[in-house]
Amino acid sequence: MKKNLLRASAFAFALSICATLPSCGGDQAQKEADKPAAKAAAQAGQLPNYRYVDLDTVLSKYNLAKDYNEEILRMQTNMESEVKRHENSIQSFASSMQKKLQNNGYLSEESYKADQDKINNMQANAQRSVASLQSNFENAAMNAQKTVNDSVQAFIKEYNAKKKYDAIFFKAATLFISPELDITAEVVEGLNARYNKVKK
Repeated sequence: MKKNLLRASAFAFALSICATLPSCGGDQAQKEADKPAAKAAAQAGQLPNYRYVDLDTVLSKYNLAKDYNEEILRMQTNMESEVKRHENSIQSFASSMQKKLQNNGYLSEESYKADQDKINNMQANAQRSVASLQSNFENAAMNAQKTVNDSVQAFIKEYNAKKKYDAIFFKAATLFISPELDITAEVVEGLNARYNKVKK
């Protein structure tokens, strides 16, 4: 199965830093002077009022996503087993036809044609069966992805109603963002607490 069964849309954002920070227009000495002040502000807990979440980590640790992944893997294994079963059945019948033909086992053209029709039907049934399994697999994967995405987004909305951050980004939407702004572990803990409560 695809490595990452469960992906959400990344939100792009732009920050006009030079419009708000005087250091953008200053000389190199001013920029160097600003660095200790910025570091001190961060250490004092005065971080920007936005945070980010690493979605890959969420999907690997959120119990709902893990349960869906296990279910999808079971469906894939069952589908592969069904494909193999059909292949073996068709190959076995084709081999028996070949041996019968070589040993002059067909007493009439009609009996040979009957076996040809049978193997054609076996192939057609196999194609229909596999197509149905494939369709069910794809639908289940899409539904799982949607359910997990909806769950994460609903939790973030509820979570931020208390935290009051100006924005919460997916890490993948950024080129660089300070690790101090990472709330992934807190989000995973909250998601699992809510999911485990419902599951009981």
